Amino acid sequence: MRPDWLQPFTLALAAATTGYISWSGHALALPAAIAFPALWSLAHSRRAASVVSAAYFLAASRGLPQGVAAFYQSDIWPGLILWLVASSGFVFVHVALWSRQSGGWKALRYTIAMVLMALPPFGIVGWAHPITAAGVLFPGWGWAGLAAVTAGLALMTTQYRPAVAITLAGFWLWSAAFWTAPDIGRHWQGVDLQLGNRLGRDNSLARHSDLVATLRSERRPGSTFMLLPESALGFWTPSVERVWRQQLAEADLSVIAGAAVVDREGYDNVLVRVSATDSEILYRERMPVPGSMWQPWLAPIGKSGGARADFFANPVVSVGGQRVAPLICYEQLIIWPVLQSMLHDPDLVVAVGNDWWTKGTAIIGIQRASAEAWARLFNKPLVMSFNT
Repeated sequence: MRPDWLQPFTLALAAATTGYISWSGHALALPAAIAFPALWSLAHSRRAASVVSAAYFLAASRGLPQGVAAFYQSDIWPGLILWLVASSGFVFVHVALWSRQSGGWKALRYTIAMVLMALPPFGIVGWAHPITAAGVLFPGWGWAGLAAVTAGLALMTTQYRPAVAITLAGFWLWSAAFWTAPDIGRHWQGVDLQLGNRLGRDNSLARHSDLVATLRSERRPGSTFMLLPESALGFWTPSVERVWRQQLAEADLSVIAGAAVVDREGYDNVLVRVSATDSEILYRERMPVPGSMWQPWLAPIGKSGGARADFFANPVVSVGGQRVAPLICYEQLIIWPVLQSMLHDPDLVVAVGNDWWTKGTAIIGIQRASAEAWARLFNKPLVMSFNT
């Protein structure tokens, strides 16, 4: 190997290892991502910075090709193409902001990169953001913990990186020694399903009756609100609403579940609350999955379809007098939805997903780990429900 490629190759290998470990689907592994800004800053050229950034992102999102192939029931090539396209935003931002200068200037540039990857438009594909580790490093610290990790990540690009790395590693070890999962919301219960790709596609009365029967059998004493995964109710129509209200008759229970509300222009991916007496659309997803759900290129060419992205709408919703921060599937992988919700100081976080297509990958584990980390950072109860 030529000497001028030895350093970029070594940094890229380290970045890929960092991405693989930190995004393995275990919350306590997330702080491994704090090594990325140091590796990025050590690159000697923009080309090397691009290789380091791509290696980290591609390793972190390695489950995407297989997941896309399963979702579309196709070969691996569409997933590989989407994988590479998705990485382009992350690589572009970090290459554009890389600088030969060191010290405070490089720290400032990395801070800008962090902000850009947390907010739209680049934040739409802002997966594997190292700042997610804040909840593991500083559980319960809230915004102060987020600020501390932001400062620590920025300082990892300077000559102070050894001291910063040792300090953050100390917090990591302390957190790992005393780590506890987030509390479950009082009177709340999440129900996981294993219905594969059948969930939400069968709108028959028998299917809805089976779901209600599952809720009745799984219900714990004291549970007033039960959470079902994304897409659990299929298409939300007056007929489906009527069926569920009838099925819940004489049950002191409210069900919060995923559904789709369709109109001529497209559809909303939503959370619905239904009980024996009433129902409502609680939440419209702020950021559906780009490509498979959110397809903004359809409207300019005069076509309809695809899920709407409400970006900054409904960050918290009210359920039984509690302020709830909902996160549907893809929103657990990016940054701004959860931070926007936390600005409103919710009482608890609910996270749902329909992840049958992620079998054999770390994606569902990463979603769970991310949701746990954010809930622990802000010391909020967390209720989760996933379909596999």
